[in-house]
Amino acid sequence: MRVFVLFLGLILNPTSLLAFEIEDRLILGSETSAQILRIVSTTDVELFKPVLEEFLQSQPNLSVEYVVASTTELMKAIEEEQQSFDIAISSAMDLQTKLANDGLTLPHSSAATSTLPDWAKWREDVYAFTQEPAAIVLSRAAFENLELPQNREELITLLRDNPDLFRGRVGTYDLRSSGLGYLFATQDSRMSEVYWRLTEVMGALDAKLYDSSGKMIDQVVSGELAVAYNVLGSYALSRKDSGEVAVLFPSDFTTVMMRTVLIPSTATNPENAKLFVDFLVGEAWNPTSETSALRSLNPALETVENSLRRIRLGPGLLIFLDTFKKKRFLSAWENSILQK
Repeated sequence: MRVFVLFLGLILNPTSLLAFEIEDRLILGSETSAQILRIVSTTDVELFKPVLEEFLQSQPNLSVEYVVASTTELMKAIEEEQQSFDIAISSAMDLQTKLANDGLTLPHSSAATSTLPDWAKWREDVYAFTQEPAAIVLSRAAFENLELPQNREELITLLRDNPDLFRGRVGTYDLRSSGLGYLFATQDSRMSEVYWRLTEVMGALDAKLYDSSGKMIDQVVSGELAVAYNVLGSYALSRKDSGEVAVLFPSDFTTVMMRTVLIPSTATNPENAKLFVDFLVGEAWNPTSETSALRSLNPALETVENSLRRIRLGPGLLIFLDTFKKKRFLSAWENSILQK
């Protein structure tokens, strides 16, 4: 397959002058195609490009424009600006659910979507195609003389007992700018009070805040960070330099996010969008599928099956998006993590 555009910044394209912030852009497929499937996604190009290439093998007359943005910027593009994307893919299940709840999606039902379990879809609007556990990523070099923790309590003890080693070297999401980080945090807080104790300990060590898993993993690999909390395990395991880090799925509980896909109501190519949804969910939930790209986004879960806490799709995800509840949660989080 020929790649004919891949770079950051503005290109001569109808969607080039967008107000929402774009992190990356890729165009694949036929250069002469009149049909363009426009996708906005929170998934890195490197991880998702093989999925797009496989889809286009069966669609030779179609091209794909793939735009990468953060979870909050994706919401801005669809909810506020109503950009004409045909597909929206996000790791923030709650924000995707909100788009559907607010009537900003096109329903789609097919033989492929009907095979999904109830917890992997909401109505005929939002469909899951991955199961990705949140992990604690540790620098092997930093822990060379320490026993690796297996759960949050053990991590808290290590951080408290070694403040000189970990001060300024612990990273986690900035909940004010990361939709996925906010989702993970609210779900963790529902599971156990240990989340708030860990947050306070990280705050006391001058934790660094990030808006993406990739940036945290980069700095664990470089040694700038010793610990990154609630990083996407799929991202860490897929790295070529993954040997530099230890990926821990906590034994007390492991929160599992499902990456979801939907068709925005402003889609200009809804028929091809439906084909893409069917391709994604069909490959993702087919136990005999050999799609290596989707396997990399679905790391083996059997080793942590007993501790898995899967986030279910549905209206329950909207609770922490209530303006008052969100403001109160973020205030409590800021008091814990920003100890100045």
